[in-house]
Amino acid sequence: VMTQSMLEPNTVTCSAAISACEKGGEWVHALQLIGVMVQMKVECNAMSFSAAISACAKGLQWERALHFFNEMIQSTIEASTITFNATLSACEKGNVWERALQLYSEMATSQVETTTITCSTAISACEKGG
Repeated sequence: VMTQSMLEPNTVTCSAAISACEKGGEWVHALQLIGVMVQMKVECNAMSFSAAISACAKGLQWERALHFFNEMIQSTIEASTITFNATLSACEKGNVWERALQLYSEMATSQVETTTITCSTAISACEKGG
């Protein structure tokens, strides 16, 4: 997409494009953009990972969302409340309440602030899990 124009892709432009895909429900395109970032050696940051995770959550792709979350942690990028909430949402939508509770626990261990959204998403995941 960006490679055909005069713009040089960078972390900010790619993250913004991934976020736009997420908002438009285009999770496949969001993942393609992450692939472009990797190919072009553009650094992924918390914003690009969070947007990709949110896109996966909206697309009911909880396994992919967890993949990106784990990749982010392994690359030593610090997960924020937004990142955890997006990943929790993916787990909630995927009916994997056990993983949602693990994430909630990881937030406390990592001293990441929980919000009302965090708590309600975790509760909803448990409700859906039975």
